Amino acid sequence: MPPRGSSFNSKMGGKRAENPVRTLMRLAKYFRFCKTQMILALLAILVYSGATAMTYLMLDPLVSVLEAGTNADTARYAALLVGMGALYAIGVGTNYVFSLLMAVCSARVMNTLRKEMFAKMQRLPIAFFDGRTHGELMSYYTNDIDAIREMLQHSITQMLISTTSLVAYIGMMLYLSIPLFFVALVMVVCIFYVVKVIGGKSRKNFQKQQKAISRVNGFIEEMTEGQKVVKVFNHETAGVAVFDEMNGELCTVATDANTFANIVGPVMNNLSHIFYAITCTVGVLLAAPVPGETFLAEGTFFAQHQILLVTGAALIAFLQYIRQFSNRMSQITQQFNAILLALAGAERVFALMDMPSEVDEGTVTLVRAEETPDGLKETKQRTGKWAWKRNGELIPLRGEVRFQDVDFSYDGKKQVLNDVTLYAHPGQKIAFVGSTGAGKTTITNLINRFYDITDGTITYDGIPIREIRKDDLRHSLGMVLQDTHLFTGTVMENIRYGRLDATDEDCIRAAKIANADFFISHLPDGYQTMLVADGANLSQGQRQLISIARAAVSDPPVLILDEATSSIDTRTEQLIEKGMDALMAGRTVFVIAHRLSTVRNSDCIMVLEHGEIIERGEHDALIAQRGKYYQLYTGAFELT
Repeated sequence: MPPRGSSFNSKMGGKRAENPVRTLMRLAKYFRFCKTQMILALLAILVYSGATAMTYLMLDPLVSVLEAGTNADTARYAALLVGMGALYAIGVGTNYVFSLLMAVCSARVMNTLRKEMFAKMQRLPIAFFDGRTHGELMSYYTNDIDAIREMLQHSITQMLISTTSLVAYIGMMLYLSIPLFFVALVMVVCIFYVVKVIGGKSRKNFQKQQKAISRVNGFIEEMTEGQKVVKVFNHETAGVAVFDEMNGELCTVATDANTFANIVGPVMNNLSHIFYAITCTVGVLLAAPVPGETFLAEGTFFAQHQILLVTGAALIAFLQYIRQFSNRMSQITQQFNAILLALAGAERVFALMDMPSEVDEGTVTLVRAEETPDGLKETKQRTGKWAWKRNGELIPLRGEVRFQDVDFSYDGKKQVLNDVTLYAHPGQKIAFVGSTGAGKTTITNLINRFYDITDGTITYDGIPIREIRKDDLRHSLGMVLQDTHLFTGTVMENIRYGRLDATDEDCIRAAKIANADFFISHLPDGYQTMLVADGANLSQGQRQLISIARAAVSDPPVLILDEATSSIDTRTEQLIEKGMDALMAGRTVFVIAHRLSTVRNSDCIMVLEHGEIIERGEHDALIAQRGKYYQLYTGAFELT
């Protein structure tokens, strides 16, 4: 297998959306899946902002009525109070409506985002997963997605309310006093400058924080999964030391990110207090009379046009708008952390989605076929016979595999296979032996096209495998891996994973071939026993038997056994030997084994060393050569 951090990590970085505005706009496109709810929510927000702004504007006539102090104005005063109460009621109602609509909308957006991300992962090549830990991959679905959800459900709503309210407040302040508005405009410019400077530094640190979190999650996942190994080798202290170092790095970048984001609020509050005092002072000067004349001399342009003069009632209303304007700006900054964190998460998610999918240039497909007097004919019926469809021609699926002068490297630097040439006729059993890293598993990976060869050709029934669609190629191959993986579900469902249209009888027949039927029948619920946590309620050998049964039910013409019996004791191996022989009968079989007893009856045994085939032949012939295979076979150790 390729090492962590193989060339895929450097070549498949995808386009990073470094511009936060671009990232936000791309995220906003997902609201098309709830367009109606979004439009209604925006309308509700506009009504809410307008109603809230109007309540403060009504302070001007209310104060004027109080200043007049006549009984005739009592009715008007009461009407103004009722109107203000109605506006508050409208604000409460619309607040509930848009909160509900935004919750529904954000849930739909996240549902779509998760589906697209999961579907994208299914289209990524194996190299992507080989270069990342499970914890790193899960971090996309937990930390990054949760950060986006928090922003969409709460922060965006608050931002929309605050933004529309600010626009409304600006309109009202212009209506009340143009000179005081320009004082407020200076405040806005200062605030936006502060947000821009501090926000830029904070965003970079939030990006580092998300990456650090994914690394910590990956380490925790690995240590948790390998807890038995940790304890066996007394690695607890060393593990804690490594975790402390990674966690310390996360603490540093998280502190930096939140420090910059958190100082925005206090700075904003102090600025708002300063400008509130400045506005109040300017307003008083404009409204206060100078003995014998107004503050502005009679006859000047401003006095004649009454542009700069401010009434006491208007000043009170304007100061309320200044206070609310500051509050709205503070609310925006309070969402600063969540928005920057979400944008950092969104950039990671979109970078994943922008990665190039697994390339499949194949055009040859696998179809069901039947024999007719005129030869093979394509059919939709289950005939047990398959054929390759190539340019309208049907080629029988026989299971002949050939390697011709194949070279391969995972990272483009270190050669893993060198000039490998081999063939497997239909029905032959080919075994690969050799030390770890010799290239045995790599050969089977190339047959599946998990990776593409660097040079040479691989043909399947005479067809270059590059021409065969990957789905169809892998459908014709059965594989039993050394590392078994069982999914959450019943035993029957795990066996049926090999062929989803298999009947219960097919699954039971496959289990009998693998000699798994006996122990399955003695489980609490037999084939309906629920398996969880990768089959933790079964022994390693039992899990391997189910894996073999899963391959048997797929009924493939080519079977790959990668240490398929490594987790099975010798007695159990002997019990399933006949079943394995029945499974391999009539199929082309590639076997990778450490136990030489499992390869003795192979049609051809190939000994690999440093990516090259140094010996090949039947067991007796290789023994007679007294070469590497002879040394391994007569030694007191098994292959490693």
